[in-house]
Amino acid sequence: MAEFTLTKDADGVALITWDVPGKTMNVMSITGLAELSDCIDDALADDAVKGIVITSGKDGSFAGGMDLNLLAKMKEDAGDNPAQGLFDGTMQMHGLLRKIELAGMDRKTKKGGKPIAAALPGTAAGIGLELPLATHRIFVSDNPKAKYGLPEILVGIFPGAGGTTRLVRKLGAIGASPFLLEGKMVDAKKAKGAGIVDEIAADPVAAARDWVLNAKDADLVKPWDAKGYKMPGGAPYHPAGFMNFVGASAMVHGKTKGAFPSPKALLSAVYEGALVDFDNALKIEARWFTHVLMNPSSGAMIRSLFLNKEALEKGAVRPKDVPDQRVKKLGVLGAGMMGAGIALVSAQAGMQVVLIDRDQEAADRGKAYTETYLDKGIKRGKVSADKKDAMLGLINATPDLEQLKDCDLIIEAVFEDPAVKAEMTKKVEAIIPEDCIFASNTSTLPITGLAEASVRPEQFIGIHFFSPVEKMFLVEIIKGKETGPRAVAKALDYVRQIRKTPIVVNDARFFYCNRCIIPYGNEATRMVTEGVAPALIDHAAQQLGFPVGPIQLGDETSIDLATKIMRATKAAMGNAYPASEADDLIVWMEDKGRLGRKSKAGYFDYDEKGKRLGYWKGIHDKYPLADEQPDLIEVQERLMFAQVLEAVRALEEGVLEDIREGDVGAVLAWGFAPWSGGPFAWLDIIGAEYAAARCDELTAKFGDRFACPALLRDMAEKGETFYERFDPEAKAA
Repeated sequence: MAEFTLTKDADGVALITWDVPGKTMNVMSITGLAELSDCIDDALADDAVKGIVITSGKDGSFAGGMDLNLLAKMKEDAGDNPAQGLFDGTMQMHGLLRKIELAGMDRKTKKGGKPIAAALPGTAAGIGLELPLATHRIFVSDNPKAKYGLPEILVGIFPGAGGTTRLVRKLGAIGASPFLLEGKMVDAKKAKGAGIVDEIAADPVAAARDWVLNAKDADLVKPWDAKGYKMPGGAPYHPAGFMNFVGASAMVHGKTKGAFPSPKALLSAVYEGALVDFDNALKIEARWFTHVLMNPSSGAMIRSLFLNKEALEKGAVRPKDVPDQRVKKLGVLGAGMMGAGIALVSAQAGMQVVLIDRDQEAADRGKAYTETYLDKGIKRGKVSADKKDAMLGLINATPDLEQLKDCDLIIEAVFEDPAVKAEMTKKVEAIIPEDCIFASNTSTLPITGLAEASVRPEQFIGIHFFSPVEKMFLVEIIKGKETGPRAVAKALDYVRQIRKTPIVVNDARFFYCNRCIIPYGNEATRMVTEGVAPALIDHAAQQLGFPVGPIQLGDETSIDLATKIMRATKAAMGNAYPASEADDLIVWMEDKGRLGRKSKAGYFDYDEKGKRLGYWKGIHDKYPLADEQPDLIEVQERLMFAQVLEAVRALEEGVLEDIREGDVGAVLAWGFAPWSGGPFAWLDIIGAEYAAARCDELTAKFGDRFACPALLRDMAEKGETFYERFDPEAKAA
């Protein structure tokens, strides 16, 4: 079946409909590009055709972007010269969209062309918007759920099918920057206000059809093809434009700290393209697009943040042959910050929620969290009063455990004490149905141990949220030794309902995410005790792409939480606990009452409003700054290896069953160097041989915590990568 079809009516309007078989949303493929080109050629060559309308056969959307296999095919077909293949393939896309833009007009007189309009029934992203930008007028539906934008930067590339060049020439560098550099997606009204689309209509196809039948030659000429065109805001050689480009460069480097290749390449394409004519600007865009695609970072980001993330969300690791387990009624035990957040996201998904706490006042405070959240949404115009009332109506805040009697999932979020959790488990299991799944939101306590209090351990599972629940994208699901497949399916189906990304891991102390995060913080505090400047440590992490440095993260999560985890771990491990100077530091900070942001005193000083004023210099009274500071790369590698080696050990020990979950989980849970695609992708980028050798050097200098895992050593000797050896998708192929 064709992806693009052409029909012609008696009035001379050619309708090109994009409808990819078997897909809920259109994506551009090599086949689609060829078919679209043929449809355009046919319509332009037919004298009976007066104008062309391009639309979608999908209800509520135009297109979601490009089939990323298309890029892989370009590389593959080029053999020994993949860069040339990518460049040539990109230029073919430019040629097609330029053919649409010029529409058969005479290049000199700009006359004789046929009007081409885009009629978008809904969401258009990536090439789904780049294609309409090449038409002469864009009509969009009044669908309130539809979004428009160019989100490529979020997965490690940038709009390379002319979207970068066209949007900058249409809106100017400053006007285009939120859409190009932030990947901002907006609704129809904001898209029209920004100048991205032209008209909003109840029936965009009918409106587009009327327009092409009445369009004049002048309506077809894009501003950049008209004589005397000047870029909005000024080109780089214009005084105002020069300042815009200087400001954009500073903004990008300030936000990314130079860690991400695609924003720098995008800026280069925009700046250099603005110095030349439109057609040469497209060539420049194609060269920088190729440059980004040849960087291993882009492939890793696309794989982790798009392909792997999507696969996990669609149930890649869901137990087979287990019927649908979607949650109808949820019980949340504990109405503190975590419980309140869980109640909020569950009510957003349309579930009935019973929110339990020790008394009515505490339960009501938990429900008020949702009310406050919705009130903020009303102020921003994102939530209606009716929606607020409906959501609040779904949450039953109460101290009465009997209200849980018809729940099909319980999530316990009470105090992190095994005895307290065990008591609550027994009380609740005496009330809930026999087939109800019981989950704990614990962040550190082993699930198998907690399940000992349950009479149905096969129905006991961990569902670990990250704080704040409503903002964090990842949920870590933990299987205890006796957890059964229905409990796993229930947890996965629930996470899908609340539109978050799940990973499933086996039980072990700290599970997967905290197992990697804790050594990251510990390594940072060890460095402080060695006299390394806290600013160097934080900036080293930020230059790796981490959203905040580990010292600042310690203040945000609170130092007394770190001491609590340390003491609990020491009690559990006994003599096997690897004590260090880092423990002494956090205990000393705790004794001084410097608990972090919440106490307005920690590794940083704060003003009365809780604003950071700078690193606390008093720490150097106990741990003086070293006269000679370490090399930046050494600091970065200590921070990186502290995390990735734990990820490898988790895979070795079977805590992780799928490296896709290890990579996606790391990026979404704690912001692990997103440009790298995650710990395993990063090891593949630097190579197992280098990683193993660096482990040996770090071990000799800093200790056994950097000892090379046997798995990594074996891969180094065999010249393997993690995605060659462990990728389930590769095995399936």
